[in-house]
Amino acid sequence: MSTEIKVPVLPESVSDATIATWHKKAGDAVKRDENLVDLETDKVVLEVPSPVDGVLKEIKFAEGATVNSQQVIAIVEAGAAAAASPAPAAPAAGAQEVQPKAEAAQAKAAAPASTTPAPVSATGDSTLPPGARFAATTAGVDPAQVEGTGRRGMVTKEDIVNYASGKTAGVGGGARPEERVPMTRMRARIAERLMQSKNSIAMLTSFNEVNLGKVMAMRKELGESFEKANGIKLGFMSFFAKAAANALQRHPIVNASVDGNDVIYHGYADISIAVSTDKGLVTPVLRNVERMSFADIEKGIGEYAKKARDGKLGLEDLQGGTFTITNGGTFGSLMSTPIVNPPQSAILGMHAIKERAIVENGQVIAAPMMYIALSYDHRIIDGKDAVLFLVDIKNQLENPHRMLLGM
Repeated sequence: MSTEIKVPVLPESVSDATIATWHKKAGDAVKRDENLVDLETDKVVLEVPSPVDGVLKEIKFAEGATVNSQQVIAIVEAGAAAAASPAPAAPAAGAQEVQPKAEAAQAKAAAPASTTPAPVSATGDSTLPPGARFAATTAGVDPAQVEGTGRRGMVTKEDIVNYASGKTAGVGGGARPEERVPMTRMRARIAERLMQSKNSIAMLTSFNEVNLGKVMAMRKELGESFEKANGIKLGFMSFFAKAAANALQRHPIVNASVDGNDVIYHGYADISIAVSTDKGLVTPVLRNVERMSFADIEKGIGEYAKKARDGKLGLEDLQGGTFTITNGGTFGSLMSTPIVNPPQSAILGMHAIKERAIVENGQVIAAPMMYIALSYDHRIIDGKDAVLFLVDIKNQLENPHRMLLGM
């Protein structure tokens, strides 16, 4: 029995999706719930599993094709056995070609004439660009044997063609390789939103610095007991998220958003936590942080981090949010001016912790200091509001027991 594989129902905010990677080819055996294809939208990558055991009979759209909600993209024959040597499926009408014919001919012509290499299937290697995969299959080249000259060492189509023809494309040979790589949909959407923020918001950034000595002492004293009790480590982010949630309750304008000529005040703190992934920056949302314990916050962040690494974040994880926290200190940033994430009106930037000399009670001491930054929409948030908000964050972090008392 034939089973149609369809694009999942897409939310209203997502009009279509792009076929990013086929993990199976026509004729391959598939198992129930096994991922067949990754679909990339503006916000997340969606996995489409097989609903039955059987064989992938037909692929209707090649990688790079744009598809719509509920569109049939493949056929699985339930209960069938895999063919010994399946023929590659041609893209359906309207689908984008994986590789132009001229490039295919070039790769074929570049193969050594004196030998007939056995075909090499590279279609399952998601680390290769589509052009390189096609060239490797056509020329009978094992991509694992080719030294990549592309971005981050990626093997390009030119590398495959040069390898097949006995040429080298190494830097030592004087080559100056370049590769044009189109933006992913997610990266293009991120760029669009950043430009939207820059062009539509009167953005300003204020700075302060925080002595994290007491936070570090608390983590050292209670970290082991906290982990035993809750099954997760006590990190810095829970302190910042809780401090921000408390400060947002006391400074509601920082938690507000602009809608036309109206200002919407949110009586809850849904905090977006910026997470870096291979595909770009995503901001999953911790909801009602003002009600969450430190353990709840750490568990929530841990779950989102795992989802982000595994590409499992859903649209529902990313929607909403009244305020954002981003931590450039993870990568060593000492100071930055983060960009507001519309329709939010403010974003808190954390940075690297560095021991610096400060004066305390008339004495010069070394203390673990962090610069913090608040970028905000100056249309509704005045400088006074921004500074008082940052001072509130600073006071809580320098006296962490205040957070436990809701002060």
